Amino acid sequence: MASLSPEIIMVMAMICVAVFLFVVEWVRVDVVAILIMVALPLLGLVTPKEAFVGFSSNAVISIIAVIIIGAGLDRTGLINRLVKPVLALAGNSTNRIMIFISITVAFISSFMQNIGAAALFLPAIQRISKNRGIPTSKLLMPVGFCAILGGTVTLVGSSPLILLNELLLPFGLEPFGLFDVTPVGVALVLAGIATFIVAGRFILPRPKDEQSAQDNTSVGQDAVIKGDGHFELHIPLNFTHYRDPVIARNLRQRFLLNIVAAREPPDHILTPPPADLVLRGNMDIAVFGAEENVKRMAVEMGMELKTHLDVFKNHLTEDLSGSVEAVVAPRSHVEGKTLQEINLRDRYQVTPIAIYSQGEIFRADLGEVPLTAGDSVLLFGDWKHLQILADERNFLFITPIEKEPMRPQKAVLAGVWLAIALVMVIVFKLQLSLCLMTGALGMILTKVLTIDEAYEAVDWRTIFLLAGLIPLGIATEKTGTAAWIAHAVLNTIGDVSPIVLLTVIGVLSTVFTLVISNVGATVLLVPLVVNMALAAHTDPRMAALVVGLATSNSFILPTHQVNALYMGPGHYRSIDYMKAGSVVSVVFIVVMISMIYLFYGI
Repeated sequence: MASLSPEIIMVMAMICVAVFLFVVEWVRVDVVAILIMVALPLLGLVTPKEAFVGFSSNAVISIIAVIIIGAGLDRTGLINRLVKPVLALAGNSTNRIMIFISITVAFISSFMQNIGAAALFLPAIQRISKNRGIPTSKLLMPVGFCAILGGTVTLVGSSPLILLNELLLPFGLEPFGLFDVTPVGVALVLAGIATFIVAGRFILPRPKDEQSAQDNTSVGQDAVIKGDGHFELHIPLNFTHYRDPVIARNLRQRFLLNIVAAREPPDHILTPPPADLVLRGNMDIAVFGAEENVKRMAVEMGMELKTHLDVFKNHLTEDLSGSVEAVVAPRSHVEGKTLQEINLRDRYQVTPIAIYSQGEIFRADLGEVPLTAGDSVLLFGDWKHLQILADERNFLFITPIEKEPMRPQKAVLAGVWLAIALVMVIVFKLQLSLCLMTGALGMILTKVLTIDEAYEAVDWRTIFLLAGLIPLGIATEKTGTAAWIAHAVLNTIGDVSPIVLLTVIGVLSTVFTLVISNVGATVLLVPLVVNMALAAHTDPRMAALVVGLATSNSFILPTHQVNALYMGPGHYRSIDYMKAGSVVSVVFIVVMISMIYLFYGI
């Protein structure tokens, strides 16, 4: 084994720093990638041109195009049309519903980002759970896991697989085709579904546990606002006589009621009023909450409860306003902040009703609760302002806002451009990025979505993360670091058979993807495992393929975007993911290695 050179030591130090920053999250992961991209040429480990080559890579352009195509399919409602026939086939059986929805989500996830597929089906699953009386915990986790597994079905289903061929180029290895991974991916999806059918009763939360959680902590509309509604009250002229000033936020804390509209004399209407609004005589207010609490407040505060909406009847109609449940999106700008810091009420003109966070329900002091990914927030406001909040994508709305400009008349065109992109890949065997960008451009030119909507759909944090880490992979190979680590690992495990080596690589990839992003794990590991395979006289393409697939094996912790998205609505705890995820992870590795052995003959 070659001796350590200063360059190898510096590259390994950079890898350690990157992994450490990914884990502790002192700065965002995309910022870490940019730091690495800038530091590598400054240290002389790559040239300036190599440092920025990621922005023009086939993988990065392909991911941008896939996101835009997915946005076009979403905007036309093409994917949502699959829900009705799927439910018609599924009937009322919990297992059949889970199977059909999981297969549908996995299929969609094989051509677009899995978080997008999971988010699209979240409202539908919530409605199915309500209408069919099926606990959401029995559906969301299996469907979420299948959304992740669906990314292994085609070479454009997940960022690691899109990136795979790009990382094989320096080694002169034959690239993989679009459907080369399909047999393995389909087997993984079916194995995931089978695991929940056979062992679901043991690894999923029990319905009674979820029902208890819902009764006590759910922020969902059915649980929190059951029996709740709008009520209008008139404040008498002598309201402020012989009493301290009454502030709107105090009513929330004392009576668990939210003032959603107020009229100050003579005719100044606020929707919603500020939290520090002082209630005075001859005002009218509209509150949202339980009727018993409204009656109690009316008696104790000396207010007149009206029998129906009068002053606010034209402001609180269902056509103009309503309540929605929103989930804090993974990697959103609001993570770690409170509603007071976001300035939700003043900035977006919406009223927070309740928050479900980490197993607890909050109905008072909402402005002081730090938000984490997967938390649910019940919001009330007019549809226009709720749509503005939804467009920023910091929250994923479980209750759909129908005011979004959908283009169902363009659904056929969206499907045609997706088909054209796939035909170009399969038949003409052109470069993947060129084919996918053709489909994305076609959707823009035929007005399936506008160019601004295409820009907004792209997660630029992911793009900079990927482009920033590609130079680290170049440095790892260029300096001989990958070869040195490969020989060190092989010397440690000794002379093993190819199938054992690939199993070790699968386990190593799984561990890496639990603590850092799947893109980061792929970039760091592919050069390493290719060198390991070459030294052990094993097919290096299969070693790289194991990394590309196994970086989707991220079920044990709720750190994956899909798991974080479904954690709140499904009322899951971290222990639930550990229990189910550990079983699915073992099944994943066994099925993956078995299918590679059967189809590729390692």
